[in-house]
Amino acid sequence: MMANTEVFERNVAEYEAWFDRFPAIFDSEILAIRRHFQELPENILGIEVGMGSGRYAQALGIKEGVEPATSMRNLALDKALEVVKATAEHLPYKDLHFDFVLFVTICHLDSFPKALKEANRVIKRGGHVIIGFIDKGSKIGIQYEEKKGRSTFYKNARFYLTSEVEDLLKASGFKNPVFSQCLFDDLENIQKTEEPKEGTGEGSFVVVRATKK
Repeated sequence: MMANTEVFERNVAEYEAWFDRFPAIFDSEILAIRRHFQELPENILGIEVGMGSGRYAQALGIKEGVEPATSMRNLALDKALEVVKATAEHLPYKDLHFDFVLFVTICHLDSFPKALKEANRVIKRGGHVIIGFIDKGSKIGIQYEEKKGRSTFYKNARFYLTSEVEDLLKASGFKNPVFSQCLFDDLENIQKTEEPKEGTGEGSFVVVRATKK
C-alpha cells in the first residue's frame, strides 16, 4: 500500500482532474453501484474503504470510511465526511459492526485477500460487501494493463478478473454474489451516462454484492 499511497499523496490535482475529464464514466459507475444499495434495507450503517477524496462516498450517501493518503483524506474531510487514517488490511473498527463495506479501488490494495477478511470481520452476519472494479479481462482492463508502466496511478496496481474476485469472496466467507456492469466502450467514447446491466462479460466496470455467511 505504501507505494500507491505516496502516488496519491503527490498527485491529488491529477487525480481530481480525471473525474472532471470523464464525468459520464463516474456517473455510470455510481449508477451501477447504487443499484446494489437499492436492494438493501434503509438506514443501514456502512463504510467505504479507500475513500480517496470522497467523491464516491458523497455521491452514494456514505458518511464515513478509511483512507491512508493524507492529501486525499483532507479532501474527503472538506466534504464533511468522517474519514480516518487506516488501511483496508487493518480496519480500526470492532467486530460485527457494519451492515456493509464498500470497495471501489481494490487494484491499489496491498492485499485484497486480507482486506476481504477484514471486511468480513467488521460486517454483521447477513451484511454485505460491495465491490466496484475494472475487470482485468475487459476492454478497459486490458488497456490499463498495457499502459501500467507509463501510468502515474496504475504502475503498482493489480487488476483482477471477475472470476478471481468471485473466488476470493467465497474464500473469505461471502456467498450469493450478484453482479452488475457498465462502461461498454473505450473511456474516450463514453460521453453519456450508461444504464448498468445485470451480469458480467460486457462492461469493463463490474460491481458485485455478496452476503456474509
